[in-house]
Amino acid sequence: MAREKKVEKYDVVIIGGGAAGLTAGIYSGRARLKTLLIEKSLVGGLATYTNEMENYPGFPEGASGGGLMELFHKQAKKFGVEFKLTDVKSVDLTGEVKIVETFRNRFESKVVIIATGGRPRITGAITEDKFLFDKGISFCATCDAASNTGKTVMVIGSGDAAIEEGMFLTKFADKVIVSVMHDNGKMDCNEIAKAAALANPKMEFIWNTVTHEFKGEDHLEHVVLKNLKTEELIPVKVDNCFEFIGYIPNTELFKGQVDMTNRGYITTNEKMETNLEGVFSVGDVRDKFLKQVATAVGDGAVAGFGAEKFIAETEQFQNYIMRDDVDNLVYVYNAIDEFSRDFLPKIQKIGNEREGYVCTPVDIYKSKGIAEKLGVKEFPCLVVVKNGKIVEKIDQELCEESICKVLESCECSCGTCTCE
Repeated sequence: MAREKKVEKYDVVIIGGGAAGLTAGIYSGRARLKTLLIEKSLVGGLATYTNEMENYPGFPEGASGGGLMELFHKQAKKFGVEFKLTDVKSVDLTGEVKIVETFRNRFESKVVIIATGGRPRITGAITEDKFLFDKGISFCATCDAASNTGKTVMVIGSGDAAIEEGMFLTKFADKVIVSVMHDNGKMDCNEIAKAAALANPKMEFIWNTVTHEFKGEDHLEHVVLKNLKTEELIPVKVDNCFEFIGYIPNTELFKGQVDMTNRGYITTNEKMETNLEGVFSVGDVRDKFLKQVATAVGDGAVAGFGAEKFIAETEQFQNYIMRDDVDNLVYVYNAIDEFSRDFLPKIQKIGNEREGYVCTPVDIYKSKGIAEKLGVKEFPCLVVVKNGKIVEKIDQELCEESICKVLESCECSCGTCTCE
């Protein structure tokens, strides 16, 4: 007999505990939203494996990724964010109530923030696991280039990312050796990057090779390459190795629910909103230009703020806009627009003079969330709500006379209305 899962309710559930998820938690927790963050392995994500981070603002002497993520973690806990170290088994994000299930629990929330990140594609070579991240194999030149000053490093791959990151590494390393699986002179990158790389005196290319084995004691010392044509094994002495053969977003859970690119990255707008209401996506898991801790923090801040705004607007929409106890004149306007602002008292007057009516102003200056729920695209606009349903919208020729005529057509008495 299957064990019944314990049901717990939250305002916000964040899936993933990297920099983006932690930042989203800090924002939603500080907004006093009941927030749960679920992380299956290590709070802090891949950033915890970075020994030296010199490009994160506010740390002129540099910071370790692990140390920085611990500060994020501590700050999120300070604002009441709850943490559960477990694996998410399934999600249903399509309804008004979002459902996130683990092996033992069923979590229900108003908002879900997807921060599951991704994982670098690895070569699968012998003993590769032994040297991942802080033992000699890295996946981020921007993060680790400075710590390779004066050293010899290897780059695996010949796509745009590999060659561009390799070029960046030459600003610090004495030598950058590139393993390319294609024939001499053939690469997967664009022609401009290829020409620049071939002309760079610090870059050396070993053609027709793939990674066969990684060797070393406590730290990587040799990368053994295999020639695809001769099968010769070529040991290359290096201080570190950078792999740029692709990145795999952790989005398997969300397929069929959340819109993604053909590579599996989640698509969002600038507010980190997905195609589903109340579902946000942040960090490396979303389709974006630059994947760094700094950009992950920005994503998390936007989503955390957006979660608070979404919940507040949803409650306002349900409790004050779509009321069934009174007829509602919902005036959607922009406070910085002079006509919209000046017309507000007239709307309020009409509402006050008609029995059974209330007037609810909705200012879209900072957020158009409620306007979008009402299907309003032109401003100002008056939405007439009767019995909890939208019966009329007026966004053209908005004046007292046109409003009174519409109300009359809705079988409302003009009463003491001033229109003639």
